Amino acid sequence: MSLGDKIKHAAEEAVGTVKETVGKVTGNEELEAEGKADKAGAEVKQTGDKVKDAAKDVFGS
Repeated sequence: MSLGDKIKHAAEEAVGTVKETVGKVTGNEELEAEGKADKAGAEVKQTGDKVKDAAKDVFGS
């Protein structure tokens, strides 16, 4: 997995966290839910990155 993808996925998670927090603070349930969804999607992508990296370690480049 490229470093650029890893950075992008981490940034997506950070944006989701910010949206979720702002939604909670402002009482905007829709924004909070959107943030949670963004964060969950980013976490799935990051897990995929880790699996691909582990596979590369096991099977070689």
